[in-house]
Amino acid sequence: MSRSADLAAAAITVVFAATASLAAQEKPVAIRESSGLEYHVLVAAESADEVYKVAFDGKKARVTKVVNVGYQPTEVEGPHGLTVGPKGRYWYLSMAHGKPFGILYKYDAKNDELVGQTELGMFPATMQISKSTGLLYCVNFNLHGRMLPSSVSIVDPDEMVEVGRTITGPMPHGSRLSPDGLHHYSCAMMSGHLFEIDAATFGVTRRLQLDEKQPKGHDSNVKPTWVQPHPKLRRAYAALNGAAQIAEIDLDTWRVTRRFKTAKGPYNLEVSPDGKRLVVSYKTAGAVGIWDLLSGKELARIPSTRRVTHGVLISPDGRYAFVSCEGVGSEKGAVDVFDLSTNLKVASVDVGLQAGGIAFWKTVKRGS
Repeated sequence: MSRSADLAAAAITVVFAATASLAAQEKPVAIRESSGLEYHVLVAAESADEVYKVAFDGKKARVTKVVNVGYQPTEVEGPHGLTVGPKGRYWYLSMAHGKPFGILYKYDAKNDELVGQTELGMFPATMQISKSTGLLYCVNFNLHGRMLPSSVSIVDPDEMVEVGRTITGPMPHGSRLSPDGLHHYSCAMMSGHLFEIDAATFGVTRRLQLDEKQPKGHDSNVKPTWVQPHPKLRRAYAALNGAAQIAEIDLDTWRVTRRFKTAKGPYNLEVSPDGKRLVVSYKTAGAVGIWDLLSGKELARIPSTRRVTHGVLISPDGRYAFVSCEGVGSEKGAVDVFDLSTNLKVASVDVGLQAGGIAFWKTVKRGS
């Protein structure tokens, strides 16, 4: 989701001057005007076997289409991870539950028809496509049975064939690639390790323990659930769900350089395209955190529409953050929209049960 060259639309800052005797005391108020774009995202409802297409016009979010997914009408198959291919022509969905293995589906984005599929490992989850190799990398979370090391499946998304599988750690999650697409990163939730894979050779190149004290066996205290490389600097950020922390990793020295104390249950996160902001979902706290990365300070902590907050994405122009919320029990899921120029929640729309995986599809000019 780095098509910012095709999706450019910088908002205009309008400064209102203070008047009369207060002018010398008050600072000008900066307000960003509407970008004139409509943003389209995809979100998976894991307990409903549905994918929702959601549009946001700068003021209101709405559901434009609901796509039924899966092949077992009497079973909940668990659509989990989503990613969109180059130019937005196809979107890809990991179906977590299988017999016993999960499935990767490929859909035509224009008509949402299924055009390909392939079997992966147990509980395939988050994924991304490399701009360098053109391959898709999907972690097999594998929450079944003993906490044994699981894997990353590497798939040719054109032919929909698994071309490689790399063993990492127990319960890998947060499958993300470096900006150049040459390295893949994921976290092993149960052992506390961050893994780096060479995207071309498929080999593990480095492994870093994120726990401050070495855990015994698969007993990580920090339980990392996500990792996101910085778009401009040689850094990455990991959500340490069990420790209520964000870890900043220097990718040159391969060590943790900063730890940010957060609300309970940091789960997913994303860095803005300009590298200045970090948006974090707090799954346990039911909130969203917006951080300034230079100072390491949390600028805002905003309650989400539902009590269980899940996925995060930031629009390619850096203007908005879209956050999926699961809900509890029979409560509907939701997609919340946050304006990163004001750090306020500006819209929300109901979607299906247990909304989780979320991906950016496209922007269009409003009204087109």
